[in-house]
Amino acid sequence: MGLDGTHGHGRRGTVSPPMPQQAARGLPRPPAPSFDLAGWVAEPRPEADPGVYRYGHRPVDPERAEQAKVPAGPLLLRAGLNAVVGWFAYVYGVQLLVYLLVRIGIEAGIGPLAKPSSSQAVLVLLLANAAVLAAAIKLFGRMGRWPEVWRRYAAPLLSRTVTQEEPPAAKGGAEPAGPVDPWAELRHAGAEAAARRLDREAVGDVDYVRIRRAWEVVLRDPEILPTFGEQVAARGGAACAHPSELRDLPARSGRHDLLTRQVRLGTAQDVPTNPPAHRGSGFALDPAVLGTSLLAVGPAGTGKTSGLARPVAEALCLQALAGTACAVVIGAADADLGPDAWYDVVIAPGDPGSVYGLDLYGAAQDPDEAAARLADALLPDELVLRAESARTAMQQVVGPFQAAFRRYPGVRELRELLAGEPAAVEALTAELRAGGLLERYERELQHRDRQRGRADDPGMLLADRLGLLDRPAFEGCFATDGGGRPPFAMRVLDHPLRVRVKLPELSHPEAARMLYRLVAGQFVQAAVAREDRSLFAGLVVDDASAALDANVVRGLQRMRGTNAGAVLLLRTLVDLPEALRAPLFGAVGCRMAFPGIAPWDGRLFSEAWGTHLVRETAITHAPDTSGGMLRRAGRLGRKALSGTTAQTESVTTREVERQRWSPSDLAHALPAGHAVISLTSVNGAQVPPLLVDLRA
Repeated sequence: MGLDGTHGHGRRGTVSPPMPQQAARGLPRPPAPSFDLAGWVAEPRPEADPGVYRYGHRPVDPERAEQAKVPAGPLLLRAGLNAVVGWFAYVYGVQLLVYLLVRIGIEAGIGPLAKPSSSQAVLVLLLANAAVLAAAIKLFGRMGRWPEVWRRYAAPLLSRTVTQEEPPAAKGGAEPAGPVDPWAELRHAGAEAAARRLDREAVGDVDYVRIRRAWEVVLRDPEILPTFGEQVAARGGAACAHPSELRDLPARSGRHDLLTRQVRLGTAQDVPTNPPAHRGSGFALDPAVLGTSLLAVGPAGTGKTSGLARPVAEALCLQALAGTACAVVIGAADADLGPDAWYDVVIAPGDPGSVYGLDLYGAAQDPDEAAARLADALLPDELVLRAESARTAMQQVVGPFQAAFRRYPGVRELRELLAGEPAAVEALTAELRAGGLLERYERELQHRDRQRGRADDPGMLLADRLGLLDRPAFEGCFATDGGGRPPFAMRVLDHPLRVRVKLPELSHPEAARMLYRLVAGQFVQAAVAREDRSLFAGLVVDDASAALDANVVRGLQRMRGTNAGAVLLLRTLVDLPEALRAPLFGAVGCRMAFPGIAPWDGRLFSEAWGTHLVRETAITHAPDTSGGMLRRAGRLGRKALSGTTAQTESVTTREVERQRWSPSDLAHALPAGHAVISLTSVNGAQVPPLLVDLRA
């Protein structure tokens, strides 16, 4: 990454920073003056399990947490009873121990014990008192939970008496960290002028992380230290800025920690099904878990977009401004995925006001690769078995056209070639002949010509599908000859870009489905093919039912090692072909179920999460037949008077395997505003399913 926040250079013919859409928004907006940078940096962020929001997190001892659940009345009563019994044990224990010592001394002939002097007697008595007192405190203090009484009542009372302040432990927190210097590294490394300039300005969390990331580049290449120092001294908190010159997002929420790159989504509930380390702690996502991709399933209105997709999109956009990520967010035009001001590039096919178009080929360097991806996106799910012949047909026209005209065909040109329009084929043949390439591609064209007119010709099928994109509403959206809108190509994922793709689900639903699949497939290909993987490439798809096919599912697993991941939202798994459901569950590392999912959807979650051992207690009642004649006569009289039979009670405890979450629980027992989510990080760490309150 350079000091200007970019990574390399954009490819010819593609959108790359700086973006005119952002440049027109005016001067960079500084952070709020009230932001306490030193306090934010000093806030503790202890190491924790994946999913735990580390900002301000205070790890809780599970044993202490269990003790804290005991009500005050039983706790104090038990402590008092143990104190009384301990006192008597201490008094009589000292006498018994002294008696035993004297007895042993007399029988063994030990002078200091049998006939001690006054000083020796005092020493023996002190040692006996100390030993018995220590044993009584240890034994009865543990049974009476005296340490818990001290933490709850004695320590706060003593603290208020001495300092008139409540201790941090009573307030549920640790002692606050002392003041820190956010720019200490710059001062120690010789950038004193830059540090002084930053001290005088209102620097936000985005600025701090961005400048700190640029400083890491300086540490790897000390020769650019003077350039870094001059830029910071001149621009202050706006130094090393994102190409858009923005330093924050409008209307952002306060649930982000850019130092750990986490976004807080809610609170893990304090229930037995959650692991002890997560109970009551904040729940958050970061690139370490998003790198294994996340699948979320739930009906409309359960909070998938507002509780998951929008916060993750906002986090990725903030990280892009800080120079640590790039974001691609796909959804319907009316989906609440943040305002357009969050994004550098907004692509809205069908919207006349859209500034950018979409490159249907993803700026792929290999024509066969571009053609295959486009053919896969055009085919509907029910014709997936014809995918191979469709790819071949597409490659037979895209490759020759690219060789002849040094660009990819536009929608109308491609449609005419696939349909075998004589004028289009003759123009292509003439251009190949003029360039001396006809002999190389003649066999491809002849094979395509022989396929035309046959009932199973995939070219006509692809031409009909392309007709959905060759509409007046999409005029200029997919131009390849430079005459339309600037095309955005997915190959620029090595820049900290923020991209929003708005698809016309209401006006052109089938075209939107094709574009969903095309953009998602291009993202997977581009993320895997990146040379510079220092940026986390994040994809958010608000309705992934149209975006998923076999190629995308296979690509999700390949992305784990490329610092990239996807967040996929589904209303129900029934929207996917049955052959994709199990592979999709195996490809993603994080799975999230929202309230109201169908039992057949819950079955896949339940199978993926497996079983665990639980302690089960069974109580059995049986008629009491014990005793002699007298007890039997008494039981007969009791039965005659009360109408009940005396019974014995048998309690059996055993460990059995139970499903972590059953399909019925997922379908009917999840409360509104909650979700169950399991996590897997890119290093293999796993977190079992957590019940999370997304409203907290």
